[in-house]
Amino acid sequence: MNVASLDLAIIGGGPAGLSAAIYASRALLNAVTFEREALGGQVILTSEVDNYPGVPGADGYGLVEAMQNQTEGLGARIVMEPVESLAHDAVSGLFTLETASGAYEAKAVVAALGARPRPAGFVGEDRFTGRGVSYCATCDGMFYRNKHVFVIGGGNSAAEEALFLARIASKVTMIVRKDHLRAQEALVRELESNEKVEIRLLTSLVELDGAEVPERLVFRDNATGETYEESHEAGSFGVFVLTGRVPETELLRGLVDVDEAGYAIADERMATRTPGLFVAGDARVKPLRQIVTATSDGAVAATSAAAYLGRPIEG
Repeated sequence: MNVASLDLAIIGGGPAGLSAAIYASRALLNAVTFEREALGGQVILTSEVDNYPGVPGADGYGLVEAMQNQTEGLGARIVMEPVESLAHDAVSGLFTLETASGAYEAKAVVAALGARPRPAGFVGEDRFTGRGVSYCATCDGMFYRNKHVFVIGGGNSAAEEALFLARIASKVTMIVRKDHLRAQEALVRELESNEKVEIRLLTSLVELDGAEVPERLVFRDNATGETYEESHEAGSFGVFVLTGRVPETELLRGLVDVDEAGYAIADERMATRTPGLFVAGDARVKPLRQIVTATSDGAVAATSAAAYLGRPIEG
């Protein structure tokens, strides 16, 4: 098998990976960006992006298309194939990547693998994603100003984002499958004291139905097993699934340190414990996961990789 030689391999074609590709092109690196499914990652599922500087009201697909055009316009190469394995030779310092159609050898790697939302599993979840079902209150909360929102989840993230939504929405109903919230006690007290927040314990959302957007919700009482329905005017409510995220770090196993949730640990230069391996975007430990922070990570990671290769980006 022929092995193609690269300066830099960028794994992942979301905002972090595309940003890294732009900066790699500026450094004149021989780089390839690998994407397994669709460029943009989770962003293309978002119907409207209202918090990316300079492009208010952009749709996710359009924003990604603009990023792709800019990236390819600078001469970046994109290969639409998944990287099936990644290995590092500590002696030579080289990385070996394998895809279905070939193998690549790279002097440095930027892993921009992202993190996928953990689905709640109710009927209609996939159908209404981006059209009434969201996985990020910070991203999409403003679209539900003065509307009723349902928050699925009972951990710290769900509690924090429910409190955030309570400042925007007319009402927040938390749907918690257990008989208690798992969030920190201080957050629980704050939720319980907020007049706009209702907490339904021992409850699960089992189905969401409607035409273009959701109109009907079916809940299960987990104590009795009985189900009941609620109907609302189309467009008057939204569902936020906040049951956690799953970092896509399986490919990096043995090459990076991870926290208890599986997120990769990297320093401010996006460097990991393996020389030449940088992690950018939602797969790394960070306080905020947004498009703008992903693109920032990609820029830093590619700049760090260029410096590692002795090809620093000027200006």
